Amino acid sequence: MTNTPSAPPRVSVYVAAGSNISPTEHLRRAITALAERFPDLKVSPAYRNAAVGFVGDDFINLAMGFTTTHALPELINELQAVEALCGRSRSDAKWAPRTMDIDLLLYGDAVGEFPGASLPRPDLMKRPYMLGPLAQIAPELVHPVLHQTIGSLWSRFESSGHQLQSIDLWDEADAL
Repeated sequence: MTNTPSAPPRVSVYVAAGSNISPTEHLRRAITALAERFPDLKVSPAYRNAAVGFVGDDFINLAMGFTTTHALPELINELQAVEALCGRSRSDAKWAPRTMDIDLLLYGDAVGEFPGASLPRPDLMKRPYMLGPLAQIAPELVHPVLHQTIGSLWSRFESSGHQLQSIDLWDEADAL
């Protein structure tokens, strides 16, 4: 196990968020809560996609980026607090419907196993609903292990088996 990195004065953070239980309501709530905590929050478009790992309603997913001075453990606590605000319980089954799932994708250039996080997120390169939205808000960001831009990685990603459907989160009607 690697020592937990301390936060530099400002570190760039990228997360993926998804929900398949009242997803537009919960994603709006999560975006609002994160924007209050991190005023420079950038949000990708949202996409509907099939549940992965279990049979269930479609998810709506997106990516967000922001900067923080929080050390990694503090940031994880903040992200879990936002999940809880959306009704997520830490005791929920891993592969199950979610009111909110916020996955830490990147924390600056941190690489390794840390309490509460593997960085960069190992399945980032396997999940189009993470990589695609991330490429929309940070195409020039360089992956700290692969040393290629996120936009370049996305352009070569084989996503034909996992289609993403664009969703307007801010439309008055719930998208699901």
